[in-house]
Amino acid sequence: MGSGGHGGGRRGGGGSGPGGPGGPGGRGRGRGYEPPRKKRFIDYPRSDKDGWRKLVPSWKQVMGTCIALCGLLVATAGIAYTMVGIPDPQKAADAETNVFYWSDGSQMAATGGSKNRQVVGLDKIPKDMQKAVVAAENATFYEDSGVDPMGIARAVVNMAKGGETQGGSTITQQYVKNTFLDQSQTLTRKARELFISIKVGAEMDKDDVLAGYLNTAYYGRNAYGIQAAAQAYFGEDSEDLSLEQSVFLASVLKGPNLYNPDGGVGANATAKANTERAKLRWNWILDRMVETKKLSRSERSDVGKFPELQKQKSSLSGQTGYLVDTAKDYVANKLDISAEELEKGGYKIYTTFDKKKVQEMEKAVKKTRKVFLDPEARPKTDDHVQFGGASVDPKSGAIVALYGGEGFDKGHYTNNANTRGVPVGSTWKPYVLAAAMQEGTVENDGEPISPMSLYNGNDRLVINDQNGTPIKDAKGQPFRQKNESERMWGDVTLRKAMEQSINTPFVQLGIDVGLPKTREIAENTGILPESFDKGNLDNASFSLGTSTPSAIRMADSYGTFAAEGAHYEPYSVTKVLKGKGNEAEELPGFEKPKRESALDENVANNVTDVLQNVVKNGTGKKVADIGFPVAGKTGTTDKNKSAWFVGYTRELSTAVTLFRTDPKEGELLSMNGTGGVPSIHGGDIPAQVWKDYMSEALKNVDHEPFPEAEEIGDIVGEAPSPSPTPTPTEDPETSPSPSTSEPDPSGSPSGQPSPGTSCDPFDVECQQSNGGTGDGGMTGGEDGGATGGTSPTPEPPTGGNGNGAGGNGGGWLGGPQG
Repeated sequence: MGSGGHGGGRRGGGGSGPGGPGGPGGRGRGRGYEPPRKKRFIDYPRSDKDGWRKLVPSWKQVMGTCIALCGLLVATAGIAYTMVGIPDPQKAADAETNVFYWSDGSQMAATGGSKNRQVVGLDKIPKDMQKAVVAAENATFYEDSGVDPMGIARAVVNMAKGGETQGGSTITQQYVKNTFLDQSQTLTRKARELFISIKVGAEMDKDDVLAGYLNTAYYGRNAYGIQAAAQAYFGEDSEDLSLEQSVFLASVLKGPNLYNPDGGVGANATAKANTERAKLRWNWILDRMVETKKLSRSERSDVGKFPELQKQKSSLSGQTGYLVDTAKDYVANKLDISAEELEKGGYKIYTTFDKKKVQEMEKAVKKTRKVFLDPEARPKTDDHVQFGGASVDPKSGAIVALYGGEGFDKGHYTNNANTRGVPVGSTWKPYVLAAAMQEGTVENDGEPISPMSLYNGNDRLVINDQNGTPIKDAKGQPFRQKNESERMWGDVTLRKAMEQSINTPFVQLGIDVGLPKTREIAENTGILPESFDKGNLDNASFSLGTSTPSAIRMADSYGTFAAEGAHYEPYSVTKVLKGKGNEAEELPGFEKPKRESALDENVANNVTDVLQNVVKNGTGKKVADIGFPVAGKTGTTDKNKSAWFVGYTRELSTAVTLFRTDPKEGELLSMNGTGGVPSIHGGDIPAQVWKDYMSEALKNVDHEPFPEAEEIGDIVGEAPSPSPTPTPTEDPETSPSPSTSEPDPSGSPSGQPSPGTSCDPFDVECQQSNGGTGDGGMTGGEDGGATGGTSPTPEPPTGGNGNGAGGNGGGWLGGPQG
């Protein structure tokens, strides 16, 4: 048998020997043979490879894919380029208004729209304005293609990460953005903007692009476009603007909310801060114009002063402007958009503001202002006096009313209901007491204490740290806290100390509890940490109200006591629609705030019980006869720079503040002598406004009684020794109303007057000479001593149970290391 037959049979060789097709080897196409496969158009997975190699594309496949993708992108870009149109600045000028509604659904105000939008030609825009904007925002404007690929890439990356998006980095892109009414932060919108910018850069003349940008930009003061801005800030036509004025308007384009000297929306947009930013940018742009050769050095040296602005004008009268600004701030934060984007219009904003309550609060302020102030007769004391107020529903956090000032139409643009620079004084003491009742003190190993605990109420009391060692003042001497009067109270209960607003017990209590714990209680009830007095954060006087929360936040925070420890974040908007008519879309994010547990229920109820006593028997007596259950606290600060009354029922929590400001510097002024009386306290003018407002706001309401407070905590301190029958004296916080010289009919608290004190209770000079009413600082001051400087910082405890007032890692006042 030949070898070919053998090979064909076993190995399928199909050789030429006898074992070929006619022999035994004809079965060679059997077991190991695979017929050739038909070729595929795309050979993937690859047929000529085995295992994982099948999935590795060949270099031809890689190149082909890249070419195909490039072709697809080019085709897509071409289609997108063809489909987008060049912006029309006139359409942007016809943008919609923002409409605001009262809580009952009726319209409150409409802002924006076409009223302050006017398009002018480039020949009506000064060369100086053109040069300033190009120098500041896009120095290569006349040479570039109109798009900044790196800027676009940064925006895309930021959006993908969920971070902030950036605006167009060229004037062309900013012009497109201004005319693009859809302001949603999406990749689709960014892509459309990109293709429009490319088309604008390729097909529009640069001068037309620049004119379009300046005619569609928002400059603040509700002014869109250069012509409206020139009229709003200077009362001039755009063509008549000077170099100084032009550079100012170029400065504002950086962001009117932060660069308009009037101030804007948000905590960082105060008039003072905005003015400083605007002046810095104004000077920077002038220098930048020199650097880019758009202004010679000699011309720069001849530039005049920062231009004087005409007074801002507004069609929003009464409280409407403050209500609108409050709602704008809330909406911009919730939607995560800038104030400028919100101003583009098209939003329907439904607020929590109750029209009747807003009117009643304004009426109460006007009534008191008319009786109390006489700026013509007393210009040195009665000028620049400001009222602020806010009212919050404790069971939801809804802001139902506020008083922000005399009105935008009267030239007052600062919202006094949301001011953050006015110390709250003794209205802070309930947080110290709440912390003691919930967290305990070093005096009883961190166990909760009772409001019937005893603390020394004497004037000029030496304050000890948590080790019992006297805290030292700046001169190395034991620090002595001052009360408003020199009355020697001896040991008093915390309930009594709150009733008469005695400083020394609460300063010592604050140290014993630990100041961080007081801050935590305040924050849990709604006080923003940024309003804490950073200079006194760990100092003794922090417990006397050196912090500066707004009236809105104080009303909301006290509402937590009214709601038995439940806290709701304050909110001003219930619903926002975007779009026209039936096509309007309700935007997400405006659900009611969720209930949060801020305090133990019985702690809150005990605070309420103590504050009810303040109204019945103490510094808040002026509101005692209001006719329904009320709890509240007065507050007055050092040098009489502010006075507060914050009080609540189960249905409504309201804060009222009174202060004076220097209009040029924005600093607080003393109210000694204001209204024709030596000093103002929270228990008189603010309490009167509160009472007048709440009487009307809660008329015909079926009042719910406060819940009973159960006994709480240990009674700390020794029983006071018997003392002689005290002689009644006038309490400083229940001084007569400034509108009358008659004594307060609510009576005077009892207590033993200090020896040798023979001053009239309202004779400030006599009291100061006897040490009765000092300037605060190292020794405290009037009802809180809140703003008179920095008190000493206690030494860290060397032992104990760690319930000190330490900050991070123990700090100066103990904490975990104590």
